[in-house]
Amino acid sequence: MFNLFKSLFGSAPAVDYAALIANGAIIIDVRTPGEFKSGHIKGSINIPLDSIPQQAKTLAKKGVPVITCCRSGARSGSAAQILQNAGIEAVNGGPWDSLEAQLG
Repeated sequence: MFNLFKSLFGSAPAVDYAALIANGAIIIDVRTPGEFKSGHIKGSINIPLDSIPQQAKTLAKKGVPVITCCRSGARSGSAAQILQNAGIEAVNGGPWDSLEAQLG
């Protein structure tokens, strides 16, 4: 029974975000421009969630993995799924400030 819960709700394998960035990944912050302006990860690109579908082809042309982030991880999770559905290697980095802390 525990394994069933673990498979449904268990944590995914840890992602080494620093290694992804070292290998060329870009960080896409999907918050609003106002939220982004109030603080963000240095070098991240602001593409609000509602613009992600239109930007998917442009991001795909870059040919690099994408790490998405937002305030809580919900919008970035949606963005990562949209990008994955467009054939882009994308991972949800969760809250931008937590991701920033993990990157050092």
